[in-house]
Order: sequence, then C-alpha cells, then structure tokens
Amino acid sequence: MGGRVTAAGGAADPSGGAAPLRVGLDMTALALTRAGTARYLRNLLARLAGRVEVRAFRFGGPGRASVLARELVWYPHRLGRVAARDRVDVLHCPTYYAPVSSHVPTVVTVHDLAVWRHPEAFGRWTRAYVPRAVPRMLRAAARVIAVSEFTRGELVELVGLPDEKIRVVPNAVEEVFSPQGDAAEGEYVLAVGTLEPRKNLERLADAARRVGRELRVAGEAGWGGVRLDGVRWLGRVDDEELARLYRGALCVAYPSLYEGFGIPVLEAMACGAPVVTSCGGATEEVAGGAAVLVDPYDPEAIAAGIEEAIARRDELRARGLERARAFSWDETARRTIEVYREVSR
Repeated sequence: MGGRVTAAGGAADPSGGAAPLRVGLDMTALALTRAGTARYLRNLLARLAGRVEVRAFRFGGPGRASVLARELVWYPHRLGRVAARDRVDVLHCPTYYAPVSSHVPTVVTVHDLAVWRHPEAFGRWTRAYVPRAVPRMLRAAARVIAVSEFTRGELVELVGLPDEKIRVVPNAVEEVFSPQGDAAEGEYVLAVGTLEPRKNLERLADAARRVGRELRVAGEAGWGGVRLDGVRWLGRVDDEELARLYRGALCVAYPSLYEGFGIPVLEAMACGAPVVTSCGGATEEVAGGAAVLVDPYDPEAIAAGIEEAIARRDELRARGLERARAFSWDETARRTIEVYREVSR
C-alpha cells in the first residue's frame, strides 16, 4: 500500500543541516487518471524532490471492488494510520479523499466541487457518496488547498469550510506547451477534454456547425452518453501532439459548464492560441482578461465567441502568452511546501 520516493540526498538535507520535512503523498490518482489531477501530482512530485522527503502511498486500481475499498476504508480510516506508522510530518491528499481522523496533520487539495453543482453528470455512487463523506474529510484536514479563488468560494459556500483554513495555490502549465515548435495543419477549432456532460461538447459542436468551422476534439473517452456529430474525434494524444494542436488551431474553445481551474485554458494560451471560454467561473479567473468569454449554455453565443476570437487572434495571442507566464509549477510547489510547514510546526 505504501512506497517510497526519496528526495535527493535521502533523509539528510543536501546542505548538511537538519533532516528535511517528511511528506506522505497519496499517489493513487496516477493509476486512475491522466487528466488534470494527474498533471498536478506529477508536476508537484517532480518539484518536491530535493526540497522535502516524500513517502508515496497508493491503494488499488479502477475496478469497482477497489473503488469501494478505497473510498470506504482506505481513505477515511486506513491512510492516516499508515502515515502515522511511517512517521511523516505531513500527509498530503491531492484529491478531496482523505482521512476523517489522523494523528498526522493533513493537507487536502480540492480541484473542484462539480458533483455538488452538477450531480447529473456523475454516476449514482459518486452522487451519493461524495457529498456525504467528503465534507467530513475536509473538516478533519489541517489545511485545504484550493486551486483557484473560485474553488475557495465554493468550499465556503457548499461545504461550510472556514475561509481561514483554505489556501489558494493555482495550477500551472508544463514547458512543452509553448509557442515554439511545429503546428498541426488545417483550419480548425480545437476542444480539449474528457467526453462527459460537464465539458459541454455537444453545445460546442452545435456552435462550430453554425459558423462552418471544423471542430477537433482531443481527450479521453468518458461517460454520460455524450454524442458528437460532425466533429473530428482525436482521442487521447500525448503532450507533444497536444501542443502542436494548440499552436495550429484557429482558436481553442473551452465552454465548460463547471471547472475548478481549467488547465487547457492555460495550456492553449501558453502555446499562443486564442481562447474562448465560459464566463462567471474558474476559467474566467484563469483567463484573466486574455480570452473571449461566453455563456456556455447558449450555442449562438459560443459561435459568436469563436468568430470573435479568430478575428482578434493577434491581440489574444499576445495577451494569452503574457497571462500564461504568471503561472509556474515551481511556484506551485513552493507555495505548497509553505502549507506543509505551516501545519507541521
């Protein structure tokens, strides 16, 4: 159930000083997804090396039996005991599943609260379990990291967490996503996201048809019976190919119904692509004035946003590149370590 990932120098500080902070890190998500949570975990882990000592914990796989054991036993009752036994200073759970009690100070990262806002987009088990179990887990944590100010507000409103317990530490973007490099050929609008209802791909496909633009969709097969007609479905692509697609796109459209952050918005801007995204939520916050904002429930508004983004391509490219430079995984790791030290004192 547990495994060790050692920092440079092992248990000793490379400078010859005191032993570094020992952090227990739940890495189960790496076996379950390649989406935003996995990106967050991979980038954080890479930057913790040499700064803290990491103990890695994992449990189970994607099967139903593993899901039940993980969510009913491992997270609420077993993980905290394992962390205490391994004598870590801090336990970090990078999703909102965490112990309901622990002898080790726990930090929990929350990426979104979509199941509260859009329960219809999730399976019956998730709809039933998460709103009942996760609030107890978050209240038991020493600190909760929100990936955006929007998510901070959701935690206060929907879960009732005290604001002083929450720290906002944004996500960032990998170096592969840059304006330099090959670009995919063709004239197309690009969408990136798992095929599931919350990503709003059916309305986006309708919008693309209204303006006569080819829509290409890159992402994992998902759930919820999403049907896309008249689009070019690319499936999952690696980061190098995804960067090529961003660079070659007339614009990137991300009119999601709900996000806690919206990493594709940042990736697209870092590659120099103009972006269309939803108003009034986390993606508007991430875009920071560097994207065209639309009502995600209105295909006509999305269509108009696509045409506006293409017309303003040069302006949005410059603004997007500047905005993307404000986010750094190194800074994310630094601020996360500050939270570790805050709770381990």
